[in-house]
Amino acid sequence: MAVTTHSHDIIPAELSLAEASRPRLLVLATSLATAAMAMGFVGLLSVYISTRADVLATGERWLPDGVNIPLTQPNYIGLTVAFSVVTIWWMVSAVRNDDRVNALAATSISLLFAFAYFAQTAYLMTIMEIEIAADPRGVLLYAVIGTHMVIMLVAVGYTLLMALRAAGGDYSSRDYEGVLSAAIFWTVASGLYAVMWYVIYITK
Repeated sequence: MAVTTHSHDIIPAELSLAEASRPRLLVLATSLATAAMAMGFVGLLSVYISTRADVLATGERWLPDGVNIPLTQPNYIGLTVAFSVVTIWWMVSAVRNDDRVNALAATSISLLFAFAYFAQTAYLMTIMEIEIAADPRGVLLYAVIGTHMVIMLVAVGYTLLMALRAAGGDYSSRDYEGVLSAAIFWTVASGLYAVMWYVIYITK
């Protein structure tokens, strides 16, 4: 009796191994560092809220006499930061699609939004006219705002570094964890501004 052999029953002599999945250690490390950063900043805001509540409990005004924080600049800063979140994820999408032109455009616009954030925040701090040496409340207020500026500065440096590596070919559709990590940090930093905006500028 003849035995029929089908082509799909033939086992090749050499089998190619599937490419091992690369653990996203940078994404994990960035997520942990971002969580620690967010907890530290929220802790600083908690100190601010507690101190303000103690002052208000005595019937005293929280902001020193003659000091007023306008809302125009904080609101525009918030819009700027929100737009930057959109463009930073545009950068991630472009790198995933191996689209270097859009990746460069998205990175440039994100950095431009970051510059606008720093410029508007610096201008706001000059028009608030709170004397740091004369009132400890000014120290706490500037500490919160200044800490967030440092966080955004780290986000800018991280993003710029990863964007340069992507431009050099280190990151592409096969491996884009660097730009993804930078986008995660940038997004959380932007979200912290929303919390600060409410605590510092809205409730005052």
